[in-house]
Amino acid sequence: MSRPATSATSTSLSPRQIWTRARGALLLLALILIGGIVLATMRSSDHHGRLDPRSADPYGSRALAELLKAQGVSVDVTTTLAGATAATGADTTLLVTSPDLLTGDQQATLYEAMKGSAGRTVLLGAGAPSLGTLVPGLTTGGDTSVSALDPACTLPAATRAGSVDLGGERYVTDHTTADSCYYADGLPTLVRLPGQGTADTVLLGSPEPLYNKRLAHQGNASLALQLLGSRTHLVWYLPSLADTPADPESEDTGTAFLDLIPSGWLWGTLQLTVAALLAAVWRARRLGPLVAERLPVAIRASEATEGRARLYRKANARDRAATVLRTATRTRLAPLLGVPAQDAHAAELLLPALSARIPATAVDHRDLLFGAAPADDAALIRLADQLDALEREVRTS
Repeated sequence: MSRPATSATSTSLSPRQIWTRARGALLLLALILIGGIVLATMRSSDHHGRLDPRSADPYGSRALAELLKAQGVSVDVTTTLAGATAATGADTTLLVTSPDLLTGDQQATLYEAMKGSAGRTVLLGAGAPSLGTLVPGLTTGGDTSVSALDPACTLPAATRAGSVDLGGERYVTDHTTADSCYYADGLPTLVRLPGQGTADTVLLGSPEPLYNKRLAHQGNASLALQLLGSRTHLVWYLPSLADTPADPESEDTGTAFLDLIPSGWLWGTLQLTVAALLAAVWRARRLGPLVAERLPVAIRASEATEGRARLYRKANARDRAATVLRTATRTRLAPLLGVPAQDAHAAELLLPALSARIPATAVDHRDLLFGAAPADDAALIRLADQLDALEREVRTS
């Protein structure tokens, strides 16, 4: 317990110790920031997603869009219902990639635009949630797996394309003028419904023929080019859950701050937040008791004591350090005071023997040997000095 008078104890961390402890977390944070910035930059200038005509991914449709442009068809992409309905016309084909995502009000708005249009509307994978509103008189017959199917109809676009990869939704219609093609289990997966004048509506049970990875198979490219390239202008509508119908009475002409931030930066911020939480969990104090391990080599007692003290200091475990100091002091004082070793930690036996041996002083023996944990490192050092002084006084008395 005794220490040389010339030794000095410091309770503050040196700059080197602070850097040693923090450099791992700082390096990890720097890597996360760099990765987030690179990812956000890449995503802000590139497009990914199913049926996106700007995406070169296997499930994108960039290859088809490029072929249409080469044939003189202009391709415009929109993600809002207002943009889709405003572009309808006799020289326009409107492609709706996910009609089932539209709400009831959105479907009603789109249906009114389809009725007033002289162009073509192509619906991909329309099912029960949207058929009743968008295509009255047509119902779904269940879905099926995608496979190579023959036309089995007289629709020119289908007969010229031949076998294509189709499936998905199958349709049941009572329209006598409808063209039904590519049957799967007795029901068509492609239906064309003629409208007024040059207008018509085409339903494809699956978007598979439009994917980049499928375009070169079977007659997929031929069918897609004929269905989407019959007019000089193609509006490619990509519905999303964020596309809400505009209410003229409550429309806010202002622009929210988040609307000005590219989506890539928002995703990057979310990833950084998750990474910061994981880093906090990683660096947080572990709970639970210490696990004793047998040392593979013999270590001097002074080195083991100093190592344990550093661990306590790193964990700010002043309560446990104070308990260890008081327990060791009580264990050494008990035989000196004539108290049995098994009663060394019983205050009602140890304190009377100590008071009989040493007169009362300014230091409360109960608080010194059985008191609360120190509030700071300075109080812990003062406790160690007082315990050391008490033990010396008992030995010399």
